[in-house]
Amino acid sequence: MDGDDCSFPPDSSDDHSQRGSVASSATLLRAQDVLVYISGDSAVHLTVEGLGSVSVQELGRSVREAVHIPDSAQDAFAFWLCSPLLELQLKARHQPYKLCRQWQDLLYRFTEASEEDISQDEPCLQYRRNVFYPKSKELQIEDEGVLRLLYEEARGNILTGRYPCDPEHWTGLGALSLALDEGTGLDGQQCSTTLRKKKLSSFLPAHVAMGTGGLLSTLRGKSNRQTELEQKLMEEYRKISPPAGNSAEPTQLLHQYLNTCHTLPYYGCAFFFGEIDKPAQGILQRAKRKAVNVGICLEGVYVMDVKEKHVLLGLHFNELSWDHSYPEEQGDSHILWLEFDGDEDGTPVNKLLKIYSKQAELMIGFIEFCVELKSVSEGGAAAEMDGEGGLSQQPAEQDGSNRSARGGRRGMLRRQSSVVCSRVHSLNTISYVDNGKEIKRLKPKRAASFFTRQVSAPSYSAVQVTENLEQG
Repeated sequence: MDGDDCSFPPDSSDDHSQRGSVASSATLLRAQDVLVYISGDSAVHLTVEGLGSVSVQELGRSVREAVHIPDSAQDAFAFWLCSPLLELQLKARHQPYKLCRQWQDLLYRFTEASEEDISQDEPCLQYRRNVFYPKSKELQIEDEGVLRLLYEEARGNILTGRYPCDPEHWTGLGALSLALDEGTGLDGQQCSTTLRKKKLSSFLPAHVAMGTGGLLSTLRGKSNRQTELEQKLMEEYRKISPPAGNSAEPTQLLHQYLNTCHTLPYYGCAFFFGEIDKPAQGILQRAKRKAVNVGICLEGVYVMDVKEKHVLLGLHFNELSWDHSYPEEQGDSHILWLEFDGDEDGTPVNKLLKIYSKQAELMIGFIEFCVELKSVSEGGAAAEMDGEGGLSQQPAEQDGSNRSARGGRRGMLRRQSSVVCSRVHSLNTISYVDNGKEIKRLKPKRAASFFTRQVSAPSYSAVQVTENLEQG
């Protein structure tokens, strides 16, 4: 979440204690120690005077000097306040200490955490990738220190499963990590010894390295699975090893790793927590919910299954409409509504996905800010390159973006086995069409948009959100 995308609560009273790494004393007039965490568990130790009024912009200069980040790459990173319960990207004018004093208020407002968990939660100040930094600019970075910071963050997201990826991705990325850690000159025996010493979880996603159990794992045995994974990693490692006597440059390997991550559409997303309805399994079964991560970046919105580590729905902004509804009664949830084109037995319909989350308000603000930024950047590129540059930088599947704008019919989402592809068939959505007078389910005529919030809406009329639509 970005700090400007919501109105923070007013500063808390002075009896709220400040814990954690941001301040080590209640006396803010003298110099104080500050820890700013970067990649992994690494941290920059700063001594700051007047901590209570120090802004992100001022801290940024000190951190960039400490880790030797050139001015040309300063926009690649931003400050974040993070804990297991909430992650906030801060703006240059924000004052981290003051936000830390409001942390419990923010947790009550934007999370479902218990009072006990909130009272024990401590944010830390992190310096990591800026969500609004374009991937096209990242590809132009040549400074090894900057590339390594980006690599370490991306690697952490791969290993924890925050970035779902297919076997061909995680084996290639694991081999590149091995080469960056140990060099490219290991023979087969050395490679095997290193993998067993450091453990596969240092190079592969945890859910892959540890296995998921079940009948297959029982029959084949954990050791056999480990051996197979080691063999796959070693095969990929040999592919990137240069001829004898040569050594691959670290910057080359770092670029390869980040380029592979760029093929994942949710690379660089800000993530929010939510829940969606599970499809009903029977008439008498009570409705249950599934935990999801919602990733939002300059390209679009991605809903991912927290447990299964795959994408449930991925849409570019010109492929969806969105809105946010507030709780009407005590016990109700904030809801982020996503609307997109679908199909019911060959009939074109609009589909609505409900995402229950106290962070829905943040997600709406984030989406609209990303849309605005993308619109400005694409407009500038089109003007600079006489209308051709903007199209050339779009992924292949967006070549028909002009046809796909809101108000026209868009291509159907593909259903594939890849973890990166949407699984619309597994979602519990509301399907509807508009017959010109009222919203009904599965009527022949194509629907107008359910919401006013869209990239463009030349022929869509607003329809108010109502809770009486039947669940599909």
